[in-house]
Amino acid sequence: QVQLVESGGGLVQAGGSLRLSCVVSTFSSVFGINVMAWYRQAPGKQREKVASIAADTSTNYGDSFEGRFTISRDNAKNTIYLQMERLKPEDTAIYYCAAGVNHYVRPTSWGQGTQVTVSS
Repeated sequence: QVQLVESGGGLVQAGGSLRLSCVVSTFSSVFGINVMAWYRQAPGKQREKVASIAADTSTNYGDSFEGRFTISRDNAKNTIYLQMERLKPEDTAIYYCAAGVNHYVRPTSWGQGTQVTVSS
């Protein structure tokens, strides 16, 4: 079972930046993990994909996220990051780290989430 622990959430003013981190117990494909991803869920809304990054460092972004949000990974630290810029109040959500098979299939392992609140 893959363990994922997010950190870095908090309260930020509109226009500000945050960097989320997710430590993963293993990046090994032995566990069927080829892609790491960030999703978010705002109150009253469905969980949506923000971005994903594969072992070969290819990335895939959800609609409207590329440009302000950047996903990256540090294999030596078993960590992925989500750099968020020019944050807006509508970015307020719980952000989840996830692990899966590829960019296009819903991940099978999830972290507990970290709250991001953007004030206007």
